[in-house]
Amino acid sequence: MRRRITLIALISVLFFGFGLLSQVTPSGYTRIELTEDGSGKKILSVTVPDGEQVILTWRNSQFGLNVTEIFFARSGLIIQDQVTFSAPDGSPPPRVSTRDVDDLYHTGGAFDARGLSRPFSRIVYRIGEIGDPRIHVKNRTAALKKAAGFGGRVILTTARPKLYEILFCKSAETFYLALDKLRY
Repeated sequence: MRRRITLIALISVLFFGFGLLSQVTPSGYTRIELTEDGSGKKILSVTVPDGEQVILTWRNSQFGLNVTEIFFARSGLIIQDQVTFSAPDGSPPPRVSTRDVDDLYHTGGAFDARGLSRPFSRIVYRIGEIGDPRIHVKNRTAALKKAAGFGGRVILTTARPKLYEILFCKSAETFYLALDKLRY
C-alpha cells in the first residue's frame, strides 16, 4: 500500500512539473517558424538563442540584383539589421542611410544599408518565378520556392518559446545532426 501511494505521489509530482514547464517562457530565445500559407504545412521550425543570425537571400527580378537581408533573433522577434542589393558583377554597392531603404527597395539600384534595427514578428513572403528566396538559420536552409511554388505564400512567424520547446528542440536537433552524420 505504501509503494502504491509513493508511486501515485511521484507520478503526480511529474505531471505537476511538466505542467509548470509548459507555462515557463524564459528570455534569451526565439522560435522561428516558416509555414506554407495554402496548406499550413510547416517548412521550418527552429528555436535559436538571442543573437543568432537569420539570413534571407533572393534575386530581385525587376532590377536583376542579388539581395541579402540579415536579421538577428532577440526576445521572440527577428530584427532586420542589414540589407544589401548587389550587382551581379560583384562591384561593391554604395552604403546608404537607413532612412533611404524603403524607397530603394522600390526604385532599384545597388545599395548596402546597415544598422536598420527593424523588428518583425510576422512576415509574409510571396514567391515569384525568378527570386528563389532562401532562409538560412543555424545549420538549416529553407528554399521557399521549392516549398510553396510560384505564386505561393510563406509566412514567417516568431515568438518567445516555452521552456519545454527549448529543451525538446535542443535534444531533437542533436539527434537529427547525429542521424545526418551517420547517413553521410
